[in-house]
Amino acid sequence: MAAEKGAATVRDRVADARRIVVKIGSSSLTTAAGGLDADRVDALVDVLAKARNTGAARGASAERGGGRREGAGAARGASAEGGGGGREGGGEKEIVLVSSGAIAAGLAPLGLARRPRDLARQQAAASVGQGLLVARYTASFARYGVRVGQVLLTSDDTSRRAHYRNAYRTLDQLLAMGALPVVNENDTVATDEIRFGDNDRLAALVAHLVRADLLVLLSDVDGLYDGDPASPGTSRIPEVAGPEDLEGVEIGSAGRAGVGTGGMATKVEAARIAASAGIPVVLTSAVHAADALAGRATGTYFHSTGRRSAGRLLWLAHASAPRGALTLDDGAVRAVVQRRTSLLPAGIASVEGDFSAGDPVELRDGEGRAVARGLVNFDAKEIPLLLGRSTRDLARELGPAYEREVVHRDDLVVLGR
Repeated sequence: MAAEKGAATVRDRVADARRIVVKIGSSSLTTAAGGLDADRVDALVDVLAKARNTGAARGASAERGGGRREGAGAARGASAEGGGGGREGGGEKEIVLVSSGAIAAGLAPLGLARRPRDLARQQAAASVGQGLLVARYTASFARYGVRVGQVLLTSDDTSRRAHYRNAYRTLDQLLAMGALPVVNENDTVATDEIRFGDNDRLAALVAHLVRADLLVLLSDVDGLYDGDPASPGTSRIPEVAGPEDLEGVEIGSAGRAGVGTGGMATKVEAARIAASAGIPVVLTSAVHAADALAGRATGTYFHSTGRRSAGRLLWLAHASAPRGALTLDDGAVRAVVQRRTSLLPAGIASVEGDFSAGDPVELRDGEGRAVARGLVNFDAKEIPLLLGRSTRDLARELGPAYEREVVHRDDLVVLGR
């Protein structure tokens, strides 16, 4: 009885989610030979459009019962970092779609038999395929009178404070105006992001960015299994309450269809990121998308395990690629990790890499272990002049511009905590 009650509570929580991020993988949208499968795209759009309308009906019922959901949405909107108001209205579900498939969609039109390994041809395929992907979504959602807005992101767009605010405001405004954002990585220009894990991690970070109530990861597998799903004797894991539930579980790393880059490992990592940021996750197959959004028992449900953190710091920890590294002395490590202070020049022992002011860098202890990541305030060529010196001395010798932190605590995130 207790188990049934707990399952019902989970389903209610999913069904009541108002702002939802849905991620769909390449293998669920395309043929193995490349090219979009129009029937698969339409099937997904049918589910998402119905979920939006179902949310409107539930919202109207809740409003008659006291307007609980509208008040909660307004509170979340007001808490957005640098945001700009809460959620307008009180009914329709808001859905953000994170869609892979740009590279896969561009294969056939460019005469490519399979996903290329070299970056230049991947980016060419993404350039052709992204237009086809969004055009297909636009036409399919138009059947329901739903407008689509394309949003292409890179880690730089969301690890820097001003860019993060702009990304949030754009997505929030699209939702407020009744549009459905279709998000993808900007594969045509992003070198690190193009190998990012088939958008699974991006979806978790977007869910945090837009203050989502739920993340739904859709794949070609109907959940997380305690072994190879194709092997006899394995079973689906219905719920994950925390990392301890995954101890001893073998998680595959390769996709099946040959057109994407993500496997189950990237999806579980994405679920961990979202759950640690206070966002529950449902992981299931695309054919069970309607069940997932309706709160019916399907796939694997990851309970939230943490609280929402400062927005862009999650991106800094999980999305940004360090452009260099600073090695700290023991005192600076303690100050940054334990007391959460800014990093001053006096605590830096060495520097490596070629970076510019504003780039993400890794902060390491004396044994080379990464302890934090942050946005640096100086170019790499300037830092050797600052090593081990106080800001007062630097200001006296080099000018007031050098009387500041190398990494400010507001632009710093401690790792492994």
